[in-house]
Amino acid sequence: MIRPALSPARTRCRAAAAAAALLLLLTSCTPASPQGPQPEEPAQPYAHIHGMAVDSETGKIVLATHDGLFGLGSGTPEKIGPAIDLMGFAPAGNDHYYASGHPAPDTGLPEPAGLLRSQDGGETWQQVSLGGVSDFHALAVTRSGIIGFDGTLKTTADLETWTTREVGFDPYHLSGTPTGDVVLATTAAGVHRSTDGGKTWAAPSTGPVLLLTAFATASTVIGVAPDGAVHVSSDAGRTWRATGTVPGHPSALAAAGPDERPQIWVATPTGIEHSVDGGETFSTETK
Repeated sequence: MIRPALSPARTRCRAAAAAAALLLLLTSCTPASPQGPQPEEPAQPYAHIHGMAVDSETGKIVLATHDGLFGLGSGTPEKIGPAIDLMGFAPAGNDHYYASGHPAPDTGLPEPAGLLRSQDGGETWQQVSLGGVSDFHALAVTRSGIIGFDGTLKTTADLETWTTREVGFDPYHLSGTPTGDVVLATTAAGVHRSTDGGKTWAAPSTGPVLLLTAFATASTVIGVAPDGAVHVSSDAGRTWRATGTVPGHPSALAAAGPDERPQIWVATPTGIEHSVDGGETFSTETK
C-alpha cells in the first residue's frame, strides 16, 4: 500500500536535513535575513538548479531547475518544454528523462506531479504514476526500475506499482545508471550502496561523505563533497580516491566517460564548472 507523501515543505527540509547536520544546508529550509545590500547574482532565466544531465556525444548540458528544463548546448540557456519545478530529475539516456515536482497550472499535470516521464528530451512530459500523491526530491534510474524519495524510499519495476523500502536513512541524493543495478544514496553518515536496484542497502563503511554522485559509466562514479572536494570511484561506489576540488557550492552534478579520465560538470551559483581530467582541474564553462 502506498503511503501519502509528506507535504512538499516537510519533504524538502527532511531531505536537506540528511546532509545538513554536516553541511549546514538548513539555510535552504529557513528564510535568510539579509543584512544590508546584497551582491547581485548573475542574470539567469531560471533559478535553483535541482538536477543535471549531459549528452556525452554532443556535450549538450541539460539543467533541471525551479523554472523547468533548460539546455546549454551553445552556452546560452534555452528553455525546453513546459514550466515545471523539477525537484527530482534522473536521466535514462537517449533524451529520456524521469522527473517529479510542481507543474504550472496550465500544464494540466497533477500537483504534486508524482512520477513524470519524457521521451523527447523534455519537450513534453507524461504523468506515469503517483500523481497528486508524491513529490520526489530524489530519483535514480537503474536497469531494473526507478528509485525515488518523497519522504520515504520507494522502488518500482513497472513505473506504476511502488514498494516502500524501510531502510533507516533519508537520502539527500540518489544516483544510478540504466545499464546496471547499483544505486548510491548520499547521507550525512556517508554513501549507502545498493546492488539490487534499491531493494536492499549496505551501510557506509570507510569513505568520504558526499553531497552528490553521478555515474560516468557503469563502473566509474564521480562524487562531490559539500566543500567541493571531488572523488572518483572505479568500482561503482565501493571505494573512492580524491582528485581535485570544484570552486563554489555544488548543486548538481553530471559525468560522462571514459573510465580513466571522465568528464565532469558541476553546477554552482556562479556557473557550470567543467573538468576534462577526472576532476583534477576545473574551468568555468558558463556563467
